[in-house]
Amino acid sequence: MNIFSKINLTFLILAIGFYTSSKIIYPIDGYKTTKISRLAHLEKRISDSTKTLNLPKGALLPLNCIELQLTQRKDDSLDVLLKEDPAFAERIKKVIPSGSYSLTVLDMSDPDDLKYAQHKASIGYQPGSVGKLTVTTALFTQLKNICPQSWDARTSLLKNKKVRAGDWAVYDHHTVPIYDIENDQLIKRQVKPDDVFTLYEWVDHMMSVSNNGAASVIWREALLMAAFKDEYEYLTQEQVDKYFQETPKKELTLLANKIVNEPLRKIGITKDEWRLGSFFTSGANKYVGDIGGSTGTPLGLMKYLVSIEQGNLIDRESSLEIKRLMYMTDRRIRYAYSPTLKNAAVYFKSGSFYSCDRSNGKSCGEYAGNVYNYMNSVAIIEHPNGKKYMVCLMTNVLRKNSAYDHQALAGRIDKVIRNEEI
Repeated sequence: MNIFSKINLTFLILAIGFYTSSKIIYPIDGYKTTKISRLAHLEKRISDSTKTLNLPKGALLPLNCIELQLTQRKDDSLDVLLKEDPAFAERIKKVIPSGSYSLTVLDMSDPDDLKYAQHKASIGYQPGSVGKLTVTTALFTQLKNICPQSWDARTSLLKNKKVRAGDWAVYDHHTVPIYDIENDQLIKRQVKPDDVFTLYEWVDHMMSVSNNGAASVIWREALLMAAFKDEYEYLTQEQVDKYFQETPKKELTLLANKIVNEPLRKIGITKDEWRLGSFFTSGANKYVGDIGGSTGTPLGLMKYLVSIEQGNLIDRESSLEIKRLMYMTDRRIRYAYSPTLKNAAVYFKSGSFYSCDRSNGKSCGEYAGNVYNYMNSVAIIEHPNGKKYMVCLMTNVLRKNSAYDHQALAGRIDKVIRNEEI
């Protein structure tokens, strides 16, 4: 064995040992590239042998193991890739409960032999927090417009640009993790108007704990990027305040709506398949109005996931980073919480939206609305054994928290993918 082979072998052994013994995981090993303080806290905890993290095995992927799965099909149209396989579709439909369930499933274990199934795939649902994926897409679209030639310049802006919440971020009951690195203190609380975080941290708050205030802040910043372009990086708070005070609300509304929806149209998602029409907080509504309402379909959501895996959502770098952000969830819930997925990597976003009317005497509660009760999930699932697939599930089951049913359905779909008896 020559000296170069010995060096390579040494590095391989060290890498394997570091991964298996320290359980360095993404997003934990993403702190150096993102400077998201939450990740520094997790990194510190996992390096302390006296601490434990309640994470499933499937959450233990290092950063460099997160890959796009359909780049070899990059030039294929969505219509070609999402052609239903009759035999596969028949098996999938057997496990779907009756009632208001709509879904799409794509088995991409073999990229050259995709298997697709759909059930009521074009029915529209209120997407809830799944709509935050369009806000993430708007942000990365505007970053590319500002820095078209340099990915490093885009991530530098994400790491270093700090912005204030303002009243755009209120009100939201979801808490966010705030870690004081110097004093090694972590607290979780609701966002306040005077909070200041980097763009990367705001995106993390939006994706990992689904904070509505963070979503409105990121949407606002994407709007400012579209309006100020190269000048955005150097905007002061005074300039931002002046812009929103002096710009007509109608003009702001049109621009805000355009930047979140136009990227979807570019990849072939129609207005009726997926659109976002309003901000996530009442504070933002003082500046920007609503247009057209929000809706989503399992077909539109599946087109989005396929475009990510092809590397066609904005560009390859953006597609990969958005997929990483979908892995950066605070904890697995609903569909992703299924025990059958513990060993799988899950890239996930969930959303819900419900309404209660207690005057009619019918039961009602949190996530169990009796007027409407939307619960939605998009998930990319990658098992260690090579089974890889995507699911977009949207439901509207009244007077019942459907979280457990989503978990159960996840297990049944997984068995179909693994060709096991249901």
